[in-house]
Amino acid sequence: MALIQVNYLSQALFRTVTLNVILPADKINYETGEYLNTESRKFKTLYLLHGLLGNYTDWISGTRIQRWAEERNLAVVMPSGDNSFYIKGRMPFDDYETFIGKELPLVCRKMFPLSEKREDTYIAGLSMGGYGAIRNGIVFSETFSHVAGLSAAVHLFEKGMEREFEDSLFDDPEKAAKTDLNPFIAFDELVSAKRLKPRFYLCCGKRDDLFDVNVKLRDYLFSKGADITWDEDEEAAHDWDFWDKEIKKVLDWLPLEDADAGLGSGNVNLQE
Repeated sequence: MALIQVNYLSQALFRTVTLNVILPADKINYETGEYLNTESRKFKTLYLLHGLLGNYTDWISGTRIQRWAEERNLAVVMPSGDNSFYIKGRMPFDDYETFIGKELPLVCRKMFPLSEKREDTYIAGLSMGGYGAIRNGIVFSETFSHVAGLSAAVHLFEKGMEREFEDSLFDDPEKAAKTDLNPFIAFDELVSAKRLKPRFYLCCGKRDDLFDVNVKLRDYLFSKGADITWDEDEEAAHDWDFWDKEIKKVLDWLPLEDADAGLGSGNVNLQE
């Protein structure tokens, strides 16, 4: 397993961006150059988004995602999204929506042996990244088959939950609430257009201020025919202890290989 830092010039953002990539790199047939321990030579991929004030290092430092990805032969791409909520910003060259939904999968597939199949491509995130994963997972449902939101910040358009910083994302928050920036509206449009529906994993701690709005989104998506897996924790708040446990559950939920498929320092199989 390799942990790779990538810097490349993003066309969507018009600047150099940085991301971490966890890449399975074990069990290669040196005669053919093929990977031995996977059904295909191109890896299933999770695009994993950080929260507000975070960056591309958060998931590595805050959770055991590298260990669990190693076990499951899963590639994980972790970009920096600044404080963008992963939408198209108000300033030129702040198109994080295109960056996440279109550019990043295309660029990473050119750099690494990643599957181009929708059924092998997933997106997840926590807090701000949970909103970004849910909203972009719906809008770009032709790319992502599975979407996970951990303590997702889906409160942006909820009356009484507005915050000055988050309102500053939009020229007109009331107008934005009626567009696909609102995950509720985005899913309505997906259903109306009869586009492919992603499967959803949603979770939140009951001590989190975002719990009620996550329940509201869960119930709404379910009422519209979405495939929903839900998890909650009586004692959990908005913190890394909860997200570390939940990202393991997300990987268990995804259609991945067995947990002993990979090879790493914590999973050394001496038996052939």
